[in-house]
Formats: sequence, structure tokens, C-alpha cells
Amino acid sequence: MGVEGKDRAKTMEAGAHALSGQLGKTIQRMRKSYSLSLSELSEQSGVAKSIISQIERNETNPTLATIWRLAQALDISMERVLQTAEDEPFLEKSSRGDTPILMSDDGKCRLAITGWIKTVEWLQWYDFHAEPGGVLASDPHQRGSVECLSVLDGELEVEVAGAIETARAGDTLRYRCDRPHVIRNVSAAPAHATMVCILKAAAME
Repeated sequence: MGVEGKDRAKTMEAGAHALSGQLGKTIQRMRKSYSLSLSELSEQSGVAKSIISQIERNETNPTLATIWRLAQALDISMERVLQTAEDEPFLEKSSRGDTPILMSDDGKCRLAITGWIKTVEWLQWYDFHAEPGGVLASDPHQRGSVECLSVLDGELEVEVAGAIETARAGDTLRYRCDRPHVIRNVSAAPAHATMVCILKAAAME
């Protein structure tokens, strides 16, 4: 084997070592995220506890069959386990023109949908503006839903099933929104708030 062959072998060995090290970090991170001990992961995967320990410490190169068993036990894909780098940073921007706007029936309340479309089934959030006298009446959301209204400027009133509460700048109201609810600006000044709706929050009695 020439010099070139030796260098190539060293490169391959370094690459295998790096892959094994990343694999160990991934297995350990996922195991701890599920609060699993080495013994518990061993029982669920069928891989010996000593082998898992060696993988996490980067002391062995596991077979594909071993990696597959661990991936199945941790409920992640083989691709995820074999990633050779940390996840890329996530940074996404939405311009003002891309932000959907909802208006109340009286035209005095405006909801900018600032929440992420991928969470809409369980988490929604909005930038809320209400002119004086503005009323936003909403139908019930699904059972167990909770809404949080944090007032930034002005004053807002919330009514839920006959109960009424007022919030001023710096106050937050949390209320079940799985029944009809109304937000009103009863003051003489505009109001501004953030609104977060948590769907399936709890089975509230």
C-alpha cells in the first residue's frame, strides 16, 4: 500500500470514528430525553447494556442491526440516529405582508395571525388591536381549550359564561375558551394585546 493508500485509510478511520462519536451522543441524548436508564433501553431494544454504554462512550462501532434496534426503541429514524452534525439552526422570518389579518364583525378589532401554521392544531397566537368600543365575539373552541390575553396597552374586558374581568396594561387574563367568549374595549382609547390559544390544554370541569 502506497502513501496515498495509507492516507486514505487514515481518513476513512477518522470518518468512522467521528460518525461513531456522533452516534453515541445522539443515542445518549435521546435516551435521556425519554428518561430511560441504560438497563431500560437495553430491555426495550434487545441490545446489551454494556454495548449501549460502549456506544455512548464511543468505544465501539455498532452494526447496522444494533443501530436499527436502538432507533426502534427510541422511536426515531435511522437517518436521525446517523446524523453526523448537529441540527441546523432554525431561523424563519414572516414579513408584515405575509401575516394574515382577521377582523371582528364590527370592524373595530384586528387579529394578526403571528402563530406558526405547524402548531395551529394545538397552539395559536395573535397580535390583537381593538379600537374604542370594539367587540370580538368568538364561538367555543374544542373542549379543554384555554386562552391567554396579555394587555400591552389600554384596557380590555373579557366575558366568559357571565363572568366578567378587566385587564389593563401589564395584566394577563386566562380563561377557558371552550364556550362562547367576548373581548371588549370599553375604554376611550385603543387597546393592544397578545392572545395565545392553547387547544387541548386540559379536560377542565
